[in-house]
Amino acid sequence: MTVPPAIEKSASPHRHRRYEDVLALLLGTLVVALGLTFYAKAGLATGGTAGIALLVHYATGFSIGGVFFTLNLPFYLLAIARMGWPFTLRTFAAVTLLAVFTRLSSDWIALASIDPLYAAVAGGGLIGLGMLILFRHRAGLGGFNIVAVYLQDRYGLRAGYFQLGVDMLILGAALLILPMAQVALSLVGAAVLNLVIAINHRPGRYVGVS
Repeated sequence: MTVPPAIEKSASPHRHRRYEDVLALLLGTLVVALGLTFYAKAGLATGGTAGIALLVHYATGFSIGGVFFTLNLPFYLLAIARMGWPFTLRTFAAVTLLAVFTRLSSDWIALASIDPLYAAVAGGGLIGLGMLILFRHRAGLGGFNIVAVYLQDRYGLRAGYFQLGVDMLILGAALLILPMAQVALSLVGAAVLNLVIAINHRPGRYVGVS
């Protein structure tokens, strides 16, 4: 998934209120959970720790939310050192909410079927939109995004290139579990997801800060 520009500073004096941050965490994770539900129903994959959680779910039947929450645990110490406690706590809250909402979505939504292409486009768009909400309130979904930013700052390795490499490895691993057609549609979804963020999250375009 896209690396969050979570440390971006704003020159605006207008700050998000606490309740606005809470609402953003709830709505952002709820939207991402809906996108992941579309992906799971269509048998698609994505990048990042969410992508690994989907593949583990397909291979074992384990809960996507539970696997996602567990995978993120090792990354919090790095998040504290790299991004500080406020970002880490917001990210922990976002990861926890996403794990819960993803688990509950199967009870809230009964999908008999979903067109795979629609799932790729709509699911990718929803995940990108939810991540955008979180980014704008200085939160993220943890995982390899944190490692990417750390490696860029410590060793000069471009965060975007690292994240792209990780996502390609995850989607490559999906070929061991999913049919080629579903992996191809997963790439379409990844393109939509990143396009949503690239178009809507640019320095200076949004002035609210937390």
